[in-house]
Amino acid sequence: MANAGVISSVADKNWVIYSDRLNHASIIDGCRLSGAQTVVYEHGDVNDLENKIRRYPSKQGLIVTDALFSVDGDLAPLPALVATARRHGLLLMVDEAHATGVLGKNGGGAAELFGIKDGIDISTGTFSKALASEGGFVAGSAALIDYLINTARSFIFSTAMPPAGAAVSLAALDIVRTEPQRRSTLMERAAWLRDSLGRAGFDVANHPTQIISLILGEPRTATTFSDRLMEKGIFVTAIRPPTVPAGTSRLRISLMATHTRADLEYAASEITAVGRELGVIGREKVST
Repeated sequence: MANAGVISSVADKNWVIYSDRLNHASIIDGCRLSGAQTVVYEHGDVNDLENKIRRYPSKQGLIVTDALFSVDGDLAPLPALVATARRHGLLLMVDEAHATGVLGKNGGGAAELFGIKDGIDISTGTFSKALASEGGFVAGSAALIDYLINTARSFIFSTAMPPAGAAVSLAALDIVRTEPQRRSTLMERAAWLRDSLGRAGFDVANHPTQIISLILGEPRTATTFSDRLMEKGIFVTAIRPPTVPAGTSRLRISLMATHTRADLEYAASEITAVGRELGVIGREKVST
């Protein structure tokens, strides 16, 4: 709702919105609601973005992207996007939903990780992931926030966040700021599991974040795999078309800092066993 409200308030029919092909559905909905012309650029491809911007030299515009893409677990090229936005006089909006609390020295997200917080005009995110509650947030200039309070329909006509939810997120923010070892532990364990599954023979998207994507191919394979893992006490979501292109159905593994090494060893063992059972992989390449 935050993304839809921001985009539909900031842009109108006189604007052009440049949106990454793999942006979250909430961003896509916001683009549609705004009435602006939406130009989709190829995923993470700044050269393609530049070429498309040049087609509309006199138009007001907004570049919008996820920071950490939720399906593959890869990061947007934020430094290059900041440079592009400044070069062409465009606004830059970044959705930090999956990066907040996880990336950056202080858990400030991908913008903090890359050191380009001042280059982002609008930052959105959620309290429902690392911050353990519900609802979304928007960060920007005082003028922007005042404008959104008075124009964003998804804010004006929504019920306020419950006080208990706000308290939970404040407590989570304190943990994010004071316990940085949770982030390093999370990334170390994600790297271990990613490496283990790759050695077992899975097609693993190699992105250094807490999201691990195992590409399987057909939708039925992904759903059957997910169901078998659930029987073993492992909750891993099957992602299928139209969320991903045909032939690239996959499992999406999202880790937490509280997952122990024993948890991950069990998960790796059972995922490998089911992979063999379903014919997704053969023998392990290297013993782990």
